[in-house]
Amino acid sequence: MRPVEARDADAVLGVVRAAFGAHDPDGGVKVADLWGDVRASDHLLAERVAVLDGQVVGHVGVSRCWIDARRELVEACMLSPLSTAPAHERRGIGTALVAAAVEAARELGCPAIFLEGSPDFYGRRGFEPAATYGFEAPSVRVPAPAFQLVLLSEVPDWLSGRVVYPDVWWRHDSTGLRDPDLAEVEKALGTG
Repeated sequence: MRPVEARDADAVLGVVRAAFGAHDPDGGVKVADLWGDVRASDHLLAERVAVLDGQVVGHVGVSRCWIDARRELVEACMLSPLSTAPAHERRGIGTALVAAAVEAARELGCPAIFLEGSPDFYGRRGFEPAATYGFEAPSVRVPAPAFQLVLLSEVPDWLSGRVVYPDVWWRHDSTGLRDPDLAEVEKALGTG
């Protein structure tokens, strides 16, 4: 794992497209376009890549979000997207990238790193349901079990509330899921 370098830009977007293309009808373009816009904003905090034989085979992004606590707005981090080139899946690359993202967020001084994703996959990598600590998802379209976090420091008792994503996530309609996908995920999680 290493930080992204300027020469990696196209390779990263290619890995993101390939990773999400297997699951999205748009071929991963939506997520790649979102990440391109995050990169162009002041919301990008960290990026890490996995490189094998000189080729980028995995990527993880860490960007800014906020906790809208009653006392004050607190900056935090979110992990998204996590991408592994399909030909390199199930080799521990995603796990290593998640660990690299958590470490990057810790180095940035964030109190927590949030994400939307599989409770099974991310739970085995140290993530817990955010609701356990009084944090609310940014949208009702995020199933509670899928909204997760890793606490990175001692959290004061007043620090809880809704997590707020930057506008770029909303412009790309990339917060939570929409039906019919949302209904399918809720059914699989037993929450629908």
